[in-house]
Parts: sequence; C-alpha cells; structure tokens
Amino acid sequence: MLNVTRLRVLKEVAYRGSVSAAAEALSYTQSAISQQIATLEAEAGMALLERHPRGVSLTAAGQTLLVHAEGILARLEAADAALTAIAGLRGGRLRMASFPTAGATLMPLAIATFRASYPEVELTLAEGEPEQIAPRLRAGELDLALLFEFAGQTFRAKDMTRLELLEDPLYLALPREHRLAGRQDLRLEDLAGEPWVQTSSSSPCARQVVRSCHTAGFEPNVSFESDDYQTVQGLVAAGVGVALIPELALSVVREDIVIRALSPGPPVRKVIAAAPAGARLVPAATAMLGVLEQAAGRLKSSGLPAA
Repeated sequence: MLNVTRLRVLKEVAYRGSVSAAAEALSYTQSAISQQIATLEAEAGMALLERHPRGVSLTAAGQTLLVHAEGILARLEAADAALTAIAGLRGGRLRMASFPTAGATLMPLAIATFRASYPEVELTLAEGEPEQIAPRLRAGELDLALLFEFAGQTFRAKDMTRLELLEDPLYLALPREHRLAGRQDLRLEDLAGEPWVQTSSSSPCARQVVRSCHTAGFEPNVSFESDDYQTVQGLVAAGVGVALIPELALSVVREDIVIRALSPGPPVRKVIAAAPAGARLVPAATAMLGVLEQAAGRLKSSGLPAA
C-alpha cells in the first residue's frame, strides 16, 4: 500500500529537483528524504529517481506515480478543506425535518436567522408527522428534526439529544355564533354533546383529543376529519363542529370563529428539537439548536393572535 507521506516527499523532490531542496522545504534531513524515497521504491518495486551530480530526475515509473500522487494529494487537501469548512460552518449541509405547524411558524424564523449567520451551509427541510420523521432521524437520514409529544409520550432514543423548545397548548375553536362563544371560562365537559372536527384519527393530535374527551367523561362525536388546520377552521366556521387546535396552528385565525382557552388547563404538546449525539452530531446542527431556542423564545413572546 502506497504511503501518503512518501507520495508527498516524491512530489516535493520532483518539483524541486534535488533531495536537499526537498529536505529543506519539508524540514526533514536529507537522509530522511532518501530513506522515504528508498521505501517508496521498494513499495513500487522499481526505481523512481535517477541520481545526477547536480540533482535528481524522475524515471518513467516515477513520472507515472507522480501524476497519481498529485491527484491523490489534491483530493486529500480538498477533503481537509471541506471538513475544516464544515467545522467552521463555512460549508456542508444540514438536513432537517419538521411537523407542518412548526414548519410554518418556528422553522422560518430559525432558518432566516441561521442563513444570515452561516450563508454557506446548505439547508434542506422536509415535512411530516413525528411518527414519520423520528425513524428517519434514527436511521441517519436527517441531522435534526422538530417533533412534538404529549404527556406520557416522551421521545427518547439512544444516541440522541433533545431540546425542549416550547409548550404548544390546544385551544377550543367555536363558530362565532355558537351558544358558548361568549363564555370565557369553558371546560371540556361543556362540549360533551357537540359534533367535533379533528385531524385524521391516526394522528397524535386526534388521539390526544379523544383521550382528553374520555378524561372529561364522554366520547367525542367526530363529524369531519382534516389534517389541514385551515380546513378545520373553515369547518368550524361553517358550524359543523367544534375543534381543539394547537396554538402553532393559530398564527392566522378566521374572523368567523372564536378561540377559547379551556379550564382548568388545556391539553399541551411539547415541541422538541432532536438531533444525533456524539460523533453523528454535525456542527451545523449544534448551531441550529441554539438558533431554534432563540426563535422559540421570540415566538412565545409574540403570544396568541386576538380572536
């Protein structure tokens, strides 16, 4: 197996035309350079240099090996430069994924801030529900993911780091003309006889709505399902049902519905950022975790839109 250090010595000797000049350039002794060339010739199985009274020149084998050595050393230097750039956030990429409501609110703030500081890092963002994203993160297809979890559903995985960003409470959405729309102090029990609109029954939010209703003592009568919260708002506005909607999905609220907090406290989902730990944690992911934490703070301070 050819040795990279010895290839570098061969290149230097060839460029400078003498062992002594190469030794001076590389801060080696002349005997060390001669020994490296002798070992390289033994590895190649043929002479690589021709010695002359005033220097050396390459044999045909030496010239052939030099061409390959130049390519190998150039690629190694490029790899080293690329790794240095990634470590210094002057290159590389960050593969991310988010669930839709965070992708529409939290992620844009974070991406804009990150790009202003690290414009040379390539960012990609995929979208999906936590149960779709988490396996991709564990498999190494993603470098960072935004997930959410309800009480008793904590995301834990070996060799993963997690950062809790914010709490995202679920608010009650009612048609503006609903009999309960004027009340500020509403309990989930007050909605026992109402038709419900929710996300698809297999989604984590829909399962949490059903659990919350069961805790309140009733089985929700689900009339319609949609995974688009703007569609859910439209169905509520049309009077076909009431709904529990996460705060992150209420960045825009229709004028023909009202939003009410539940007493004594609403169901809450925690929004978390997850990334590989240890050697799999890329520098850009570390930087983005800090940016996301700041963006979450700004988002929390903005509060819920008036309804």
